[in-house]
Amino acid sequence: MKITGKEGGPIDLDQAKKWTANYRASGTGKTYAHLFGAETVKSLLEQEGCAAMRIYYALDDNGTQQLLLVGTDAEGNDMTKGLILDFASACPPDCSVNSELIG
Repeated sequence: MKITGKEGGPIDLDQAKKWTANYRASGTGKTYAHLFGAETVKSLLEQEGCAAMRIYYALDDNGTQQLLLVGTDAEGNDMTKGLILDFASACPPDCSVNSELIG
C-alpha cells in the first residue's frame, strides 16, 4: 500500500456527533477518547521516513482500553523500531468540559 500523506479526511460535526453517540450507546468500552499532546505527535511524525501514523486499539494489563500510535513509512509499513506512543490522557476522567462529541 503506497502512502501519500493525505490519507484520512474531515467529517462534519453532525456525523462526528452521531458516530460518537453510537459508540457510547454500544457499551463497547468505558473510554470515549484519548488525548495526545501536539509535541508528542509531532515527534512521532517527524521521524526520518515517516509518512503517516497508524493507530492500534489495545487493552493494557488491567483491561483498560488504550490507543497505540506508530509511524508508518511511504510503503505503509509500521516503523516499530521508532517511537510507539501511548500514555495518553483518557476520557473519562479527563474529558473536554464543553465537547459536543460527548453528549
